Amino acid sequence: MIIRFERNGKNKHGWMVEEENKVRVIEGDIYKRDGGKPVMTGLEVPLSEVKLLSPSAPSKVVCIGINYEDHIKEMGSDVPAEPLMFLKPSTTVIGPGDAIVYPSATQNLHYEGELAVVIKKEARNITAAEAEDYILGFTCALDITARDLQQQDGQWTRAKGFDTFCPLGPAIAAKVDYQNLRIVTKVNGEIRQDGSTSQMIFSVPQLLEAVTSVMTLLPGDVVLTGTPAGVGPLQPGDEVSVTIEGIGTLTNKVVSK
Repeated sequence: MIIRFERNGKNKHGWMVEEENKVRVIEGDIYKRDGGKPVMTGLEVPLSEVKLLSPSAPSKVVCIGINYEDHIKEMGSDVPAEPLMFLKPSTTVIGPGDAIVYPSATQNLHYEGELAVVIKKEARNITAAEAEDYILGFTCALDITARDLQQQDGQWTRAKGFDTFCPLGPAIAAKVDYQNLRIVTKVNGEIRQDGSTSQMIFSVPQLLEAVTSVMTLLPGDVVLTGTPAGVGPLQPGDEVSVTIEGIGTLTNKVVSK
């Protein structure tokens, strides 16, 4: 699986060999934006010697609201006729182990565990049938939401857009059955969400077709695909984790501002 990490003050990509607790270092741009080809250097370093970063550094995060039927029921919403899109700025993105900051502006912070799609090349007006050619892989995500501000504002920019509101990680899995993956979100070790991507209303290819009909996705951009039922509150001091089979576990703690 592909990771992005910091070691000796430098950020690099690597291939994580989790069963051997090591990282194989990659040189070059994995998205080939400079026309070159990424190279596996042969250098291996212990996983314990690197700090995992968000596996992608997107120009934007495109999110899909109410894309699971059970979540629609708990939110009291109607089934959308087409994907409901909103954006998170790049400054919301943090990596595994980084702190989610509880803003003083909200009194009702919520977690939403999600499957995230990482884009590998520029995508504009693609069809669902073409979508897989544009996917680098998948990772775990948390869509952190100030629920009271969401309800108060009537639109979602502020509620979804605070710094640290989009943890991503730990790695990008290139080959997983994204149509049937179990997603489990825990708070302080207690299961709060337990769903499957098979419950999505709009599939990943359908989502990419819809998103790219509106905006161009760039290499490294991320699309969050919606959350299953079970969303709920977080408090300072809580530890929240999202586990997606075939990908891994993303864990972050909540801290006061």
